[in-house]
Amino acid sequence: MLEKILLADSGTGHSEEMLKALMDLPSIQKASVTVLHVVPSQVSAEIMTSKWEEGGKVLATAIQSLQLDPTKVSAILRQGDPKDVVCQVAEEIDADLIIMGSRGLKRLQSILSNSVSQYVFQLSSRPMLLVKDDIYVKKINRIMVAMDGSDAANQCLRLALFLLRDIKGGQLILAHVDKSASSSSSTITSGEQDSVLAGAIAEAKKLGIQPRAVSTTGKPGEEICRIAEENNVDLLMLGSPDRRPSIAKSFVDLDRLLGSSLSDYVRVNANCPVLLARTVA
Repeated sequence: MLEKILLADSGTGHSEEMLKALMDLPSIQKASVTVLHVVPSQVSAEIMTSKWEEGGKVLATAIQSLQLDPTKVSAILRQGDPKDVVCQVAEEIDADLIIMGSRGLKRLQSILSNSVSQYVFQLSSRPMLLVKDDIYVKKINRIMVAMDGSDAANQCLRLALFLLRDIKGGQLILAHVDKSASSSSSTITSGEQDSVLAGAIAEAKKLGIQPRAVSTTGKPGEEICRIAEENNVDLLMLGSPDRRPSIAKSFVDLDRLLGSSLSDYVRVNANCPVLLARTVA
């Protein structure tokens, strides 16, 4: 399910630690990894040469740090606009997952600072794992999936079950926030009472996984982050349907950037790595 992983390595942040944590999972260990570093376009040959040398060192350091099977890892050094190059390489290698660092900027800040991770998420339809600079990457044991009945959320569930299937003592937390029920938060103790969670619980039990199900009401973004923190989650997974028509795939979804975006709120405020999976709406 995850056979080709693209690590977009800027030389800073915790993306390498996140990949190490993933590669410790039995279900991921056979995956191939491409480590990408992008050198911005330069105004002079001298500066360009210097940047290429720096980029080569970043890749060498990353590969040495990851300590992966040499037959399963490759390195790519490219020049250009990072957000465009990441998307291009993801298409070239047909990546099943993109891993990137994130500064956790809010919407307007992301636009003004030309946030690479935010724009890649807008432009790519591939699952993306974001790792903020200010979080601590832990060994993956507790995975939470935010369920809402969408195809994107169901894709996250399938991926979570794939990751957890061989983790001894692994835990799955399923959460559904009904924003239409009430503005105040209340928890239903039995997940089977929630029609959105009932199917997910049954799917997990088929694989011998007994999930913890949490059903609440309130603001989805705030509740999802709260549940993740209370359960000391190591990885939070969230579906994000693509609402753009096919003709607009090459343009950033400003409505998502400026409007009320659940994935954007969780990306910024969650205290753990966030995996965003997208399916076309």
